[in-house]
Amino acid sequence: MTAKSKTSTQLKVTLIKSMNGRLKKHIACVQALGLRRMHQTVFVQDTPSIRGVLNKVSYMLKVEEI
Repeated sequence: MTAKSKTSTQLKVTLIKSMNGRLKKHIACVQALGLRRMHQTVFVQDTPSIRGVLNKVSYMLKVEEI
């Protein structure tokens, strides 16, 4: 059996909801991912710290594994 390394996989993250009127902490999380405007997509490494940020603002994002 071969073990799939979580750190080598990437996630495709797209901002689908506006940041207007959100909590400052949630805006900071989205900006930390590198997202600045709606429908922008970034690719990030799949790490536990990134997963935590994604879980915090999951209602504003679309996440796909690559």
